[in-house]
Amino acid sequence: MSRPGGWWERKSTPAKFETYTRWSFHLLALTELSVAGGMLIGQVGPRLAVPLVSMAALHSVVCGVTASRALDWQRGQRDRPVRTLWVFGVTTAVMAVAALVVARHGQGDDDVAGAAGGVYGIVMIFGAGAAGVCVRGRRRVSAVTVGFAAAAGATSVAVGLPWLVALVTSLFVLAGGGFFAFTYAFSAWLLNAVYELDDARETRARLAVAEERLRFGRDLHDVMGRNLAVIALKSELAVQLAQRERPEAVTQMVEVQRLAHEAQREVREVVRGYREADLAGELAGAQGVLSAAGIDCTVTGPATGFPAPVQSALAWVVREAATNVLRHGDPRRCAMELRVREGHVVLTVENDGAPAPGGSGARGSGLIGLRERLAEIGGTLRAGPAGDGLFLLTVEVPLPVHPGEAPPAAVPVPAPAREATSVPVSEATT
Repeated sequence: MSRPGGWWERKSTPAKFETYTRWSFHLLALTELSVAGGMLIGQVGPRLAVPLVSMAALHSVVCGVTASRALDWQRGQRDRPVRTLWVFGVTTAVMAVAALVVARHGQGDDDVAGAAGGVYGIVMIFGAGAAGVCVRGRRRVSAVTVGFAAAAGATSVAVGLPWLVALVTSLFVLAGGGFFAFTYAFSAWLLNAVYELDDARETRARLAVAEERLRFGRDLHDVMGRNLAVIALKSELAVQLAQRERPEAVTQMVEVQRLAHEAQREVREVVRGYREADLAGELAGAQGVLSAAGIDCTVTGPATGFPAPVQSALAWVVREAATNVLRHGDPRRCAMELRVREGHVVLTVENDGAPAPGGSGARGSGLIGLRERLAEIGGTLRAGPAGDGLFLLTVEVPLPVHPGEAPPAAVPVPAPAREATSVPVSEATT
């Protein structure tokens, strides 16, 4: 069974903000009903209060549905809800005119006239607010608000209300409707901005990985390009000499063989240099990338002084851990700690915003590859949820013990730049 609130924790930050925005729209619609009910209760009799409250309730439902579908349109998830807008417009007009007619015919009773006029103003104000999310751009939102205010004044004059009352009603609708309209419109704009920022963060991580792949490709091309070109030329020359039965063909093939072995050696050096990463550099790079993605990342413990195989294995763990933090869950902080304990170096990576139990964060193929790599040097890896939305990865690698050798001293990890420009290819292990 999922624990209470688990559905919320499984959402990403943009999804949480979208849920908050939608429920805010629904609550604003319910506000219309509560305000109208408060004005009618105790002011008019049940015979008149029931239809007026029912009108306000129906209009609040229509406003909520319209705002929700218009938000889908603003997010690009559906076409513009034209039919819903027509229903919304007709409902607003009919209910506003009905309330205004009640106010006009109830002038002999100040309570009835005031209550009905209040319902009319509320319908127009919240109608203008809901219409604000149905258009894009400040000018169009302003035009919609002004249009509702002008319609409120004109309708008041048309049913015979004094021009001063019509002017006050128009200004009242302009102020209230403008506030709600821009609130709706700004919320929709802010939601789109949150999604765009989240997409930009993911794109930046992917571009960093792509940049590192291109760098590796350039290095490999520089190493292999010349050797392969020379091998091709000498092979063609050896073929021609062999066709003429010249003994120099053997010499050329020996040279081809030598160049092939040389190219093979150089490729091994490139791959070895790429695979044997520096642990301190990897920690600094991971901290820079996570910080650039808006995640508070701290690194503590010794980063140098370990044997080369241990350095390389732990560097790969840091690469994979940083990638998992970026890809899985919705983290706000990450802590990486290195410590030496009883002849073992222990690396722990802890982050919040862990995905739901059984999610991809705990069963990635990258972690399987890390376990195989660590097993070659006697290391172990444990990873999984640690409670309270935390995810913990723990790696233990034994240190070779030599007589008189002191444990590694704590060396601070260099502070990363604010913006990360390149990261290692962490996707190679995922």
